[in-house]
Amino acid sequence: MDITPRDPRPTTPDTVPPPSPKVQEALDARDALARALSHAGIELPAMDIRTPWVDVREGEPRYALVQLGVCSAPVAHALADVIRLGAVR
Repeated sequence: MDITPRDPRPTTPDTVPPPSPKVQEALDARDALARALSHAGIELPAMDIRTPWVDVREGEPRYALVQLGVCSAPVAHALADVIRLGAVR
């Protein structure tokens, strides 16, 4: 059982460290994908990024993943249609 006390201070923009380059890359990719999907009329509200683990030597994530999340069947069909149309070009 972990009995380490939590820091009672709230996290504010001044106390949050800037994202690592890998995390920033994933954030930028997530945002670009969200804009492209929005332009096509599709929204994936659960889209986020995940960092699998921190590199012990570097103290930051080796990489970050864009997690698309779950979606309804109609959204999945709309996404498939957009991809199919884009693949035709």
